[in-house]
Amino acid sequence: MIVGKVLGNVISTRKSEKLIGNKFMIIEPVESMGKNMGQLVAIDNIGAGVGEYVLVSLGSAARIGTDNESSPVDAAIVGILDEGEPERNNGFK
Repeated sequence: MIVGKVLGNVISTRKSEKLIGNKFMIIEPVESMGKNMGQLVAIDNIGAGVGEYVLVSLGSAARIGTDNESSPVDAAIVGILDEGEPERNNGFK
């Protein structure tokens, strides 16, 4: 699991049937969490907004955590951070 900031969203009108109804968000991992990791796209079933810091599960944990075990999902937003900005607090910079 990593911490990242939501930068924006992606709209896809044509996609796997197993992804219909999911919102896709662009995530920038905070520097200390995503070493050598660029931006990624994660499904969002919890309603994260642009500019919020979120918890992102990767791999099979993303599919299991969002009840999409048979979907082609690599990353999923599973939580929204309530306090602080990780790049300024807690040494996440």
